[in-house]
Amino acid sequence: MLDTDRLITFTRDIVRIQSLSGEEGQVSRRIEVEMKAVGFDKVWTDSVGNVVGVVEGAQPGPTIVFDAHTDTVGVSPGVPWELDPFSGEVRGGALHGRGAADMKGALAAMVHGIGGLDRAELKGRAVVSASVMEEVLEGVALEKVLNQTGADFVVIGEASDLQIVRGGRGRAEIHLTTTGRPSHSSAPQMGRNAVLDMMRVIAAVEDLALEEHAQMGPAIFALTDIISEPYPGHSVIPSICKVTYDRRLLPEENAERVLADIRQRPELADIQLDARVGIGEYTSYTGHTFTTEKFFPAWLADDEDPYVTMALGAVQSAGIDAGLNAYRFCTNAAYTAGRAGIPTIGFGPATEADAHIINEKLKLEDLIGAARGYRAIGEAVLG
Repeated sequence: MLDTDRLITFTRDIVRIQSLSGEEGQVSRRIEVEMKAVGFDKVWTDSVGNVVGVVEGAQPGPTIVFDAHTDTVGVSPGVPWELDPFSGEVRGGALHGRGAADMKGALAAMVHGIGGLDRAELKGRAVVSASVMEEVLEGVALEKVLNQTGADFVVIGEASDLQIVRGGRGRAEIHLTTTGRPSHSSAPQMGRNAVLDMMRVIAAVEDLALEEHAQMGPAIFALTDIISEPYPGHSVIPSICKVTYDRRLLPEENAERVLADIRQRPELADIQLDARVGIGEYTSYTGHTFTTEKFFPAWLADDEDPYVTMALGAVQSAGIDAGLNAYRFCTNAAYTAGRAGIPTIGFGPATEADAHIINEKLKLEDLIGAARGYRAIGEAVLG
């Protein structure tokens, strides 16, 4: 039986603990305590800060990994919250606070749903991964978990409104640099203004015809920052201009194709332009530094994929009115499905629109439904 009171209390506890990317140590310790208390057979925290819990079946079989990240985005200044974002208050049938929907509710539901599996009925093992740093590097920390546990199947707990997700957009950070020639600003004709060149590049990028997916929506190029050098410029024409784009990816798009769309524009042939994927460097709370290319591919499974249909049937048998959908944001599945090719689905409480907003909340009935759904998926795969 699912102890719903304890599930709600645990979720409130971890929502009350602030855990920005790289600052997940305190919440990770609370998760490790809970995993041990609900009976996981093995529990450990790895060198990068992920907490891993394993339920061992009575007989050998496949490994299914349930993953939810422990980090959250911050609480931005500006519009005030109606309730303290770290109160973990329950009001109106919902738990309120930063991370309730994205995605501490899903994590708590995994811990309680999977921790209660009947070992005698299982062939194989179920792993719950409480992974770090997802908000900045999708899938990079989860890869470390899978190196330790292996995985034949993966469930990503990102918000899906309790629907089975079989695909999702990817994300890339694209850096563009134009190089001009400096001159005194009293004689601009003697130089080449890198900012004016970049204006032409931006116009070309904005003019790109991007594809669209029926469930995932369109591919996107979104300009996120721009800077010129030298800055500030004192009586000098800027010789360097740099911009960053957030590129949302659809299935089959790779880095070479994305960059070629810009590099090969004929109207930019006279511009000295460097286009490349950005490199991310972030340090976890344990002191481990991740350095990786910031290209996280999209992924898509067929509607009739055996794992997809098995998971859909499992959650429906648990009384959840589920169908099939796809994520419009990027998740840790960018690694498991997009790079490693491991059969992956998404399933979680709340909706995508509930993530990263003020007054974030999670309905208690969805929290409990997610725990039942995770348990049903585990039993279907390992039963």
